[in-house]
Amino acid sequence: MTQATASVALFTADLRLHDNPVLRAALDSAHEVVPLFVLDTGVHAAGYDVPNRRAFLADCLRDLDAGLRERGGRLIVREGDVVREVCAAASECGARQVHIAGDVSLYAQRREGRLRNALDADGRQLCVHDAVVTALPPGEVTPAGGDHFAVFTPYFRRWTSAGPRGVIQAPRTVRVPERASSLPVPSREDTAGVSPGVAAGGEREGRARFAAWRGRPMKAYADRHDDLAADATSRLSPHLHFGTLSAVELVHRARRTGGEGAEAFVRQLAWRDFHHQVLAARPRASSEDYRPRGDRWRHDDAEIAAWRDGRTGYPLVDAAMRQLRHEGWMHNRARLLTASFLTKTLYVDWRVGARHFLDLLVDGDVANNQLNWQWVAGTGNDTRPNRVLNPLTQARRFDPDGTYVRRWLPELADVRGPSVHQPWKLPDRERARLDYPEPLVELSAGADRFLRARGLEGRSTRAG
Repeated sequence: MTQATASVALFTADLRLHDNPVLRAALDSAHEVVPLFVLDTGVHAAGYDVPNRRAFLADCLRDLDAGLRERGGRLIVREGDVVREVCAAASECGARQVHIAGDVSLYAQRREGRLRNALDADGRQLCVHDAVVTALPPGEVTPAGGDHFAVFTPYFRRWTSAGPRGVIQAPRTVRVPERASSLPVPSREDTAGVSPGVAAGGEREGRARFAAWRGRPMKAYADRHDDLAADATSRLSPHLHFGTLSAVELVHRARRTGGEGAEAFVRQLAWRDFHHQVLAARPRASSEDYRPRGDRWRHDDAEIAAWRDGRTGYPLVDAAMRQLRHEGWMHNRARLLTASFLTKTLYVDWRVGARHFLDLLVDGDVANNQLNWQWVAGTGNDTRPNRVLNPLTQARRFDPDGTYVRRWLPELADVRGPSVHQPWKLPDRERARLDYPEPLVELSAGADRFLRARGLEGRSTRAG
């Protein structure tokens, strides 16, 4: 078969050179390749093009362009409707094929359908590659008689036995057609409204972060991943979201490292795949209850604002929300706690919280964000849908001396020891000096209201 003159590698959530099946297939199919990224105006119109992710994306694109230039190529950047821009680039360079990573969101599936139809009409081919965004393709393991696993544990058993594909080496040379035109690669400095603590993006940054974390920190991960003050997690989720790191490669490298910490880390990667396979089968779960509970959610603007601003009166909840606003990132244990407080203590619709997280999170991924929110709200895949995470119990377990709280709540920095978790119990004179609110709601009252709303009066919330 004669090799084509050119092909297009359309980068989406795979902004890397290492272990990239999309780029490898495009290189193998043609003499030249157009490494294309489209600044999608559809994403902007949908409200997902938020400052924190835009800044991190700019870092990723600049690093990708630099890596391509080291190999004799360059990144081609366009802006506008993805279908129009891809078809224009393919026509401009005489490309027969366009290669893209498979994705699971409703938006991504519609984009793929539109792109396929447009390319077919122009005599060109769309080639979709699996196991680029996730470690396993979403539909690779399924239960007997079903299209997806609804419970994680049986999914994880099958996921583990299936195993990911092999790792693909980064290309040595990338030849780009001279006639391929490009906009300037965006820069983080072009974006206003970015949270001050947003981390740097890019494949080199992600690989360096993983290399540093893979040693002693990974070995301790099983024991320390819930320790809020220790900050002992990998912080790789933004890199996985933008695809500057490959989930496939991380699984292989973690397993080579071995030990309980590596196993616990791989399990988290499997959770990520789990949510993707749920959304692939049920795309509307991004906005609709996966398992409706008949909820009649409350909507109190003042309480929602207090939750968003980290002024609920519960220090652990507030510290987590301040971290989110400052860094565009939040510890996973803190995500669970703050989501439980909003949906079950305040009894506010999970979609309100999910939207706020997507407005700030650098790793704001529809599959993981929305389905984790549903898991906590009890409308998703949690096998204990009525559990409530008590912020005081969580504080005793995961921030016992208050270090995490003091780090993010400067108004409580002088309150020593575990007393920082219940400032309303401080002596009156000391309490009067603090610019910190009283609790929005008494915890047991919130739990009772939640149980009544779900028709479970008198039952335990199985709080933790």
